[in-house]
Formats: sequence, structure tokens, C-alpha cells
Amino acid sequence: MQKNDLKFMRLAIAKAIEGIKKGQTPFGACIVKHNKVIACSHNLVWKSKNITAHAEMAAISSACKTLQGIDLTGCTIYSTCEPCPMCFSACHWARISRIVSGSAIKDAKRFGFNEMTVSNLKLKKLIKSRVKITSGVAKKENIALFEFWQKQAKAPAY
Repeated sequence: MQKNDLKFMRLAIAKAIEGIKKGQTPFGACIVKHNKVIACSHNLVWKSKNITAHAEMAAISSACKTLQGIDLTGCTIYSTCEPCPMCFSACHWARISRIVSGSAIKDAKRFGFNEMTVSNLKLKKLIKSRVKITSGVAKKENIALFEFWQKQAKAPAY
């Protein structure tokens, strides 16, 4: 874990809480470059009626617009949950240097999400990705997002 990992993970958590309060699922992501926040988003699937509008995808899209390009080399993405295979692939293609996640894919599955239980470490190995992976940052706080979301009972898992 690096010096500011907890600080930036808590920004992703705050975004996820914001999303939950708006009827979204419990996921948030924050992209940082040189200790500066470039983009922060929560899941937008229900709002946009777009199954690909995961928090990571929204944050990557926003970061590309902010940096005016598709190369996010030097960026770290903080994700409240281990990115799904789609989001991991987007991180790889955007050349994000590091993924920092809170809860794991298996945690999301446990709370009713239709997850493909392929870990980021396995994907990294399969595609020979250079992305660095740090898992389990603020894990209890991130799992609490699922519990908070369940209490809201506004939308089903997907």
C-alpha cells in the first residue's frame, strides 16, 4: 500500500455512497495522477440504462476527456470493488498503471451481483498486463457499501 491509497480510496467510497443515495449500485471509482484527482464517479448503470456504465468505465471516460487523450499511463484507479473483467480490460487498454481495489469480486457475488469470478490477478497473468494491482484497501469500509446499499433496497443487483 502506498502513502495516499487510503485517502483516495475514501474518495471512491464517498462517490459510491453518493450513487447509492441516487438509486445506483454500490460502486465508486477515482482516478489519480501525480497525487491529483483526475476523475471520480459512481456506478451509472440504472440512471443511464447502460450495462457498461460501471463506476470504473465512467471514471476512465471522464479522465480521458480531462487529459484529452486515451493514454492514462501514470494514473492509478481506486475502485471500491475489484474491477470486473470489462473494467479491468478498459484499465489495461487505457494503460492505467495501477489498480487499487477495496472489496473483491467474490464479495460482490455474495451480495447478489452477477459477477464473473475471474480475479484481476488471473486476468493480468492471462493477458500479460503490466498494470500493478493492490487489493483489500479499506476492505471493511468497502464491504459496508454493499450492506448500506442492501438497506436502501432501491434497485436489484445486476
